[in-house]
Amino acid sequence: QVHLVESGGGLVQPGGSLRLSCAASGATSRIFVMTWYRQAPGKERELVATINSLGGATNYAISVKGRFTISRDNAKNTLYLQMNSLKPEDTAVYYCNVPQFNSWGQGTQVTVSS
Repeated sequence: QVHLVESGGGLVQPGGSLRLSCAASGATSRIFVMTWYRQAPGKERELVATINSLGGATNYAISVKGRFTISRDNAKNTLYLQMNSLKPEDTAVYYCNVPQFNSWGQGTQVTVSS
């Protein structure tokens, strides 16, 4: 199993930036794909970005492409999400996920508001 803990959320003005982190522990050597999801109030959880085991392949939701960057540091067992040019519609709880273990973090709140 893998345990995930997100951090880095907060309140930011439109156009601002945040970097989320997700620290993994447990069977980290067996992790392949890692993902970021988000869930806004009253909406379903949506996939934001994915990254493969070596970080060479990434995919993004259309709504964040060109603004968000997913990356990982396998030596530190940490997943990142750099979020730039934030918009109010990016407001949500952000979760990291390891699909092969169906592991989820507790989430970190991101609020974009002036």
